[in-house]
Amino acid sequence: MATLDSLKQALREKAKATASSPKQPLSATQYSAGFNILMRGSGWITYQDFIIPQLSQLLALLFNSRIHISALEIGPGPKSILGYLPGRLKRKVRKYTAFEPNGLFATRLEEWLYSTSETESPLPCLENPPNIHRIPFVLQNIGSGTSTGTGNNDEKYDIILFCHSMYGMKPKHRFIERALEMLVERPQGGIVAVFHRDALHLDGLVCHRTASFPTGVVSVADDDEVLDCFAPFVAGFIMQAVDVDKAIRVKWRKVCRALGRREETHPDHLLFSSPNVMAAFTQHAITLPELMAQVPLAKGDKIVKNREARLHRPASIIRPTKVRHVQQCVRWALKHGVGLTVVGGGHSGHCLWPNVISVDMGAFDQVHILTAGEEDERKSDSNSSSLVVAEGGCKTGDIVTKTMAAGLTVPLGARPSVGAGLWLQGGIGHLARLHGFACDAIVGAVVISVDSGQVFCVGCVPSQHWPVGAVRPENETDLLWAMKGAGTNFGIVISITFKAYAAPTYSIRNWVVPLSDSLEAQLKLSDFDELVASKLSRNFSADAYLYWDNDQLHLGVAMFESSTSRQTFETPTPTPTPIGTVLGLEDNFKVVDSVGLFDTEMYMSGMYGENGGGKTSSFKRCLFLKRIGAVNVADILVAAVGTRPSPLCYLHLLQGGGAVGDVAADATAFGCRDWDFACVVTGVWPRDQDGTEAARTAVQWVYNVAGDLLPLSSGAYGADLGPDPRDAALAAEAFGPNRPRLARLKHSLDPHNVLAYACPLLKAPMEQKLIILITGESCAGKDYCADVWVSVFTRCTRKSLTARAVSISEATKREYAAATDADLNRLLWDRAYKEQHRPALTTFFQGQARQRSRLPEEHFLNVVYSAADVDVLLITGMRDEAPVAALSHLVPDSRLLEIRVKASEETRQVRRGCYGSNNNSDNKDSNNSGSNLTALDYRPSLIFDNDTTGNEAVKRFAEHYLLHFVHEDLQRLAHIVRQVPNFPCPGIDFRHVLGISQQPGGLALCTSLLQTHFTGDWAKVDAVACCEAGGFVYASALASRVNVPLVLIREAGKLPPPTVSVIKLSSHISSLASNNSKEKRIEMERDVVSRGSSVVVVDDVLSTGETLCAVLQLLDEAGISAEDVSIIVVAEFPVQRGRDLLRQRGFGRINIQSLLMFGGA
Repeated sequence: MATLDSLKQALREKAKATASSPKQPLSATQYSAGFNILMRGSGWITYQDFIIPQLSQLLALLFNSRIHISALEIGPGPKSILGYLPGRLKRKVRKYTAFEPNGLFATRLEEWLYSTSETESPLPCLENPPNIHRIPFVLQNIGSGTSTGTGNNDEKYDIILFCHSMYGMKPKHRFIERALEMLVERPQGGIVAVFHRDALHLDGLVCHRTASFPTGVVSVADDDEVLDCFAPFVAGFIMQAVDVDKAIRVKWRKVCRALGRREETHPDHLLFSSPNVMAAFTQHAITLPELMAQVPLAKGDKIVKNREARLHRPASIIRPTKVRHVQQCVRWALKHGVGLTVVGGGHSGHCLWPNVISVDMGAFDQVHILTAGEEDERKSDSNSSSLVVAEGGCKTGDIVTKTMAAGLTVPLGARPSVGAGLWLQGGIGHLARLHGFACDAIVGAVVISVDSGQVFCVGCVPSQHWPVGAVRPENETDLLWAMKGAGTNFGIVISITFKAYAAPTYSIRNWVVPLSDSLEAQLKLSDFDELVASKLSRNFSADAYLYWDNDQLHLGVAMFESSTSRQTFETPTPTPTPIGTVLGLEDNFKVVDSVGLFDTEMYMSGMYGENGGGKTSSFKRCLFLKRIGAVNVADILVAAVGTRPSPLCYLHLLQGGGAVGDVAADATAFGCRDWDFACVVTGVWPRDQDGTEAARTAVQWVYNVAGDLLPLSSGAYGADLGPDPRDAALAAEAFGPNRPRLARLKHSLDPHNVLAYACPLLKAPMEQKLIILITGESCAGKDYCADVWVSVFTRCTRKSLTARAVSISEATKREYAAATDADLNRLLWDRAYKEQHRPALTTFFQGQARQRSRLPEEHFLNVVYSAADVDVLLITGMRDEAPVAALSHLVPDSRLLEIRVKASEETRQVRRGCYGSNNNSDNKDSNNSGSNLTALDYRPSLIFDNDTTGNEAVKRFAEHYLLHFVHEDLQRLAHIVRQVPNFPCPGIDFRHVLGISQQPGGLALCTSLLQTHFTGDWAKVDAVACCEAGGFVYASALASRVNVPLVLIREAGKLPPPTVSVIKLSSHISSLASNNSKEKRIEMERDVVSRGSSVVVVDDVLSTGETLCAVLQLLDEAGISAEDVSIIVVAEFPVQRGRDLLRQRGFGRINIQSLLMFGGA
């Protein structure tokens, strides 16, 4: 299937070769017609499956860190892609500007954005009419022009978007640089996002983030009229002379039909590949010169083996020659929020990545051998008498050559040119059955942290190989564990320490067995597996190859025997009977050393006869299989070779077992241990066809075969996997049971995702983020409590949670220090100094807040945004009244709690000591000046009395009240709640909370959690009240469980008199589902509960709060005051501001609890 780009080139070549008439650009009508054809059917799938999800993910963090968003879109076409974002994102867009030179598109865009239909406007919260310029986006200053608005050279934007609109812009990097100049300066973090169908070559610009969609397809009807619109659109022009234009269109139809692919399901359509890329840039995109001034560039062309990587054009290739150079690379990446790739052997498809900096480790190429007595800094976990220290730029051949000269070896892979990436992610070689993987031989490493740029020594590192300034990290055990099987994700390796073994000599026997048909192939695989491979001792390994040669399927077998005694191999031994019976006479017998072994691989020497000697490129993916002779497995293997797109494609089956399975799955990061053969699906094509249809077809064949085998496999090999979305399914199976732990370590050890292009560690499903806001008076011990609670979350749970405590006041302190020349470090860490400046700090903050009305929200979002990688975030220094009600809508998918820390005046004075004066007014937080909680007009989620000394009471509080918010049962409950898009109307993502009761065990789980999460005392509760219909389901089950009477609240007229009633406005969903927003009355029986009783109101949801307000008013009419009422709901939707409404209506002091938090409706 040809790509649109290759189709464009072919159409232009045809026009150039056959027509002398001048060209002319497409008219707006012609362009529109071609665009409409492109977007029909499968063309929209690229938007649906790639562009909209990627843009939503990219913008979520940006939008969450801002109250309002201004957007500039270049060439949006008839509709803005921003209008297809999730509702909560597009509602933040308050200013929209576009440059759309196509008059038809500009008119349609205006009509669409001004839509007054019954459905919600695409950008419903614009503060001013959209400003649509009917002119191109140009490099010179953008001023006035023919537009619907006026240009302004000083306009700044949070997001600037090029969605398939850079065609014809040359040079492209200059247009992106122009856009970068138009990003807002404060707050930083604005983004220029580019979606493009071709590869983007942007000299000198560094991406913040990239993504690809290689499977995009465009389907075009095989119709003359359609092709006559489509072909000029792709070519980008028509011929000026009418007769010449008609003639060239006839030829263009033939080109389209020759290059397009037809499928049996749609024989009347032509298919073209339309791979897409996304590149996002921030204001840091132009900072490459800063790095180049510190670290040497690579000279000449870097030899990269991998075909995928060779097609990529990195922003630059840096070649550090000293450890500090690598540190500078990392610190530069951290400073500017960009990623890095690492080049070792050059076999990885993602060692080079478009517009990303590559770090070539080739200068670190030394191999050191330490025998017993030389290793003065060894650890006791190394049982070898010798160690090998290999630097991060070494190749397998370098290590094997040098160690063999010393009579030693390391169990590495089978190719001499592979580098550290392979050893760190497994490394399967012919000694694996005897000694394990390469990663199993790792006993230590020197690593540059991608979180800090520090040099870490982990495990056994001889002292003479410790770089200056190196330290052991606190999480050394975790880091060493991760390096042994997933190491490319967690740091840049300077050197690796291996345990060494005695160097063996190898004997190699080869067989090539022609196979007559699929049945014989299945039987032969079964016999080979059961009668040959399974009977071999550990010093043997048997590889099998399935390939097609000379119009016949073949099974090739290579058997390797290793021995440390060469005499064993001086004369060939007879082939053992079972092997001879199954495979026949061997083709050849060789004896080689470790270096000679590299040249004996059958894929290099024994397949395809004379046909495989040319230069080729390959693409491979590897899965782990058991029982390759089983019918279901063998059928897939044989069928795969039969469907190969190139004669040179093959399957390579490497034997496992032995020492591989001796290591427990969770003992190292390499968790896939239970397999008999690693099946390497290998697509091969002539190298001169790189980047052509032949290469793309071979790659897709590999993915197709891998997809067929995956359900039958024991996992996938992570060493080959990268950012390609087709790798996602394989990556999910790459680390066996270790994936959740690795995902958590990735967030801990690479929190900024510097190594974003390594094997994907798919994020394990996690609970909603828990954000705890810690408030209270000065010296009540807020920071101390936060630190203790962090330790409880990280150490006292069965799951490995990440938790962090931060101060929201740090931003104010930084601004204050800059304005007053105060010492920032002392403000942050010296309590006495901070107390001296507290009155001035408070005054400064209040002045800032008067000038910037949304300052508290900005500070809060910045803190949350900076801690996106943690599960539990504790924030001190809050200055807001009722912070949960005020802020929860800003982070609707997270749970917010407020813990008010109390302490007596005496205790606070003792803790203040000499730091403060006796003037209480100077030592109280600005959010509350009294310790008496009754002075608050709202109720904190929890209150902690911190008058005792020591941390035991603090820990008990967390264990009793906080840990259940991260319990797995809450996650189970959340997973039961089904999401229903576009219900009850378009744009609404409905959460079917009531559906919990329809799932097996759902009602029991929910009522159990309602009972245990209630912070009051059920023994003191007199009644459970509920409003129909959702409340009835959960409240009745809960009331029965806690043995408390039920108070039913229904619509007026459904309960017998006497009753009391109040007016209730329509709920959020009811108002959306119907235009009838008429008020209703709800009622309860007059004397069903006595005055002054303690009542718990139970409902299914808290959304706008209107229903609960009416319930509370009704209870008040019945003589139940707000002080005697608590509320607990199954799910809360903070974006609807229900808590804020309750507070405004005078119910702020009521305790409100919810089990789940959702961002939808």
